[in-house]
Amino acid sequence: MSGLYVDSVNKEFGLNQILTDVFISCKIGEVIGLLGRNGAGKSTLLQIIFGALKAGHKYVKVNDKLIHTLFDSRDLIRYLPQDSFLPIHVSVKTIIAIYCTSIQAAQLHELAFIKPFLFKKSNELSGGEKRLIEIFILLYGKAKFVLLDEPFNGLAPLHIELVKEGIKAAAVNKGFIITDHDY
Repeated sequence: MSGLYVDSVNKEFGLNQILTDVFISCKIGEVIGLLGRNGAGKSTLLQIIFGALKAGHKYVKVNDKLIHTLFDSRDLIRYLPQDSFLPIHVSVKTIIAIYCTSIQAAQLHELAFIKPFLFKKSNELSGGEKRLIEIFILLYGKAKFVLLDEPFNGLAPLHIELVKEGIKAAAVNKGFIITDHDY
């Protein structure tokens, strides 16, 4: 199967079974919503798909490549956790250079809403500004599948609209799985 294919995911914490035989798939061009209450296992599932969290059992494949660890997924899948992944005391311009190719970085630098942040350090940004930068780094990155864990948390309404437009535009070449508990 072409695309991201996830099957038979099981995860427990202690005696609590969190996920049981979960199946989800995503193709390039799709934006899949994963909705549920807090504590339902949405974030856990994304971490397992990405390879950041071990599962009791899982089968994760992108095209013909099996994903077991973070190393396996690094150029195929990217993950936006709920907490910021930006290194502190580093300029946004440098962070973009770390995560993006020079062509992708140049495209990001030209976005009107990114320009004001380029020479600020990540620790000088608000939570919503960090979130916006993180999301657009992933949207412009080379991974074909992007997992966004509650991406709209902490964003101003204007930034939410920018992110929605960015996801729609990027979905031409990527597949997305997005979690949310506000539904």
